[in-house]
Amino acid sequence: MNGHPRFSFERLRGIISKEFMQMRRDRLTFAMMLGIPLIQLTLFGFAINSDPRHLPAAVLLADHGAQGRTLLYAMKNSTYFDFVREVKTETEGHDLLARGRVQFVITIPENFSRDLLRGDRPALLVEADATDPAATGIALGSLPPLLDVALQNDLKGPLGSLSATSGQSTCASTRSTIPKLLRNTTSFRVSWA
Repeated sequence: MNGHPRFSFERLRGIISKEFMQMRRDRLTFAMMLGIPLIQLTLFGFAINSDPRHLPAAVLLADHGAQGRTLLYAMKNSTYFDFVREVKTETEGHDLLARGRVQFVITIPENFSRDLLRGDRPALLVEADATDPAATGIALGSLPPLLDVALQNDLKGPLGSLSATSGQSTCASTRSTIPKLLRNTTSFRVSWA
């Protein structure tokens, strides 16, 4: 007794031929072996969407300047965000996030346009419901280039040095400071120098 039997190509060929004979006899099993994976591939190809669009969002528009409106319309035109509501206070936005009515609350702060034109560092706050990280991450990832392109036409001439496309935009993701109310919320700030 040598322990383990040695590998034999003859045995392997015998097992393979036996399995093919069995599949030829049992056509239902053979159809299931081929058909179920093909059906799964087809269904998963349509069901799994890696590029989510039209995510519900609310906006707190405290700045009615040209650049604030430009950023808002750029986000509306991106098809990532569907603005379903304009909120008046941050508390109202947090309530909508906590209840699951919206997936994003975008805050354009007061004097955003003025601060941008002065060369200060205004920040755009995007609070996201992070219970669906795939959809949230893709939409948040689209924001910096989207906002850079949106301000490209507004910041020309002497204002060109303020453009975020010159590599001066910064983005930061932080956890919410209200963990009891918004347990799965991520805040995302986009600021310009």
